Amino acid sequence: MKNSPLILDIKGNSLDDGPGIRSVVFFKGCPLDCAWCHNPESKKRTTEISFDKGMCIGCKSCIDICQSGAISFDNQYFIDREKCSLCFSCTDACPSGALSKVGTFMEVDNIAERIIKDKPFFDTSGGGVTLSGGEPTIDISFTSELMKKLKSEGIKILVETCGFFSIDKFMDLIYPHADMIYFDIKIMNCSDHKKYCGVPNDLILQNFIRLHDEYRNGGIRIIPRTPLVPGITDTEENIKAIADFYTEHGVKQADLLSYNPLWHDKNAMIGTDNPYSSDKKMKEWISRENEDSCRKIFLNAGIEFP
Repeated sequence: MKNSPLILDIKGNSLDDGPGIRSVVFFKGCPLDCAWCHNPESKKRTTEISFDKGMCIGCKSCIDICQSGAISFDNQYFIDREKCSLCFSCTDACPSGALSKVGTFMEVDNIAERIIKDKPFFDTSGGGVTLSGGEPTIDISFTSELMKKLKSEGIKILVETCGFFSIDKFMDLIYPHADMIYFDIKIMNCSDHKKYCGVPNDLILQNFIRLHDEYRNGGIRIIPRTPLVPGITDTEENIKAIADFYTEHGVKQADLLSYNPLWHDKNAMIGTDNPYSSDKKMKEWISRENEDSCRKIFLNAGIEFP
């Protein structure tokens, strides 16, 4: 089981992750390192401990039980991650749930069992399961086995991906079992993509072109999506560059995702620094005016929204 990827969560009754009522499987681990990641706890492939200061009742049970001396109210993030042995004694002892384990190993059958019970809701609403993350292609073989299991139960599958994967493995193991793909196109400039997302975007763009060509030739529907991040992805230069890329490759539909600033507190919970903690714009919701401006660029390029 420990060769399988970690699962962050399985969320049922979702209306925001594809058509109809859906269950969403959140994988832990991602090949990108986006500066604005809404789920920073999904980046690492390893288990972590989260500390929610607002839930802490100050009982000190965790401090008393920690044999590594890693927990103290004097620590910046409460837990000294360099000392922590990840024994999780503290999470077991915490009576309020302020300390929690992030990431669980699950077998394919266990995940499928959680999802299959919701099939009646999928059938009546045109929904299904969405594989998200993190990144669902972080372990393509495992994800493929899960998809086979779900397809054998007649469940439709949407894959939500950052696009950074081996296209040959994806076509062999993921594509035959998918019904729809959401594909992130974040930043067009390669050096900026590496700066803000941790990797260059050439592989991502190549993979998108291949999958979109498949779609144009009768393959699975693919919808590219761009998160609107203040001063990074929502600039006129970037949105126009993305629109030009879509026009060049015959993309007729794409989506723009509103920025959600609620990720900031999550960094502290898992003990990571936030370089944008003092950036006022990064802590605000995107304005309607700015979002409409970005949408207008797409519409003027002949790109419609799904």
